[in-house]
Amino acid sequence: MKILFPADGSEFTKKALAFLVTHENMCGPEDELIVLNVQVAIPHRVQRMVGATTVREYHNDEATKVLKSIERFLTKHKLNFRTSWVTGSAATEILKAATKEKAHMIVMGTHGHGLIGRAVMGSVAQRVLAEANIPVLLVK
Repeated sequence: MKILFPADGSEFTKKALAFLVTHENMCGPEDELIVLNVQVAIPHRVQRMVGATTVREYHNDEATKVLKSIERFLTKHKLNFRTSWVTGSAATEILKAATKEKAHMIVMGTHGHGLIGRAVMGSVAQRVLAEANIPVLLVK
């Protein structure tokens, strides 16, 4: 099975990862886990001020902060995975990645970082659940 795992680095991401590694029937050695981090786009006026290279480096650094610990965790648990990051609207990019990767399922946490992040991730999870054409497992 190919599972898309959107990751924002929150405690809910960690709970969803823990769920996956403790349920080998979902994510065993023969399955593939695709970990996706979606970075919020920087407004164009800011990009023009600081330059495209600076913005790209910023997004890369922020994605690395999220993905490195997940990579260590998944390597420790001997799971078949790969990581990537994109910039854009979280729900839109998750749905695009699910289609592009031909994922069989999306597994994600239900909330993000902080008070505002929780509201945003909640709406992201709701949109992914409503619009995905594959099963979506939300881990709370």
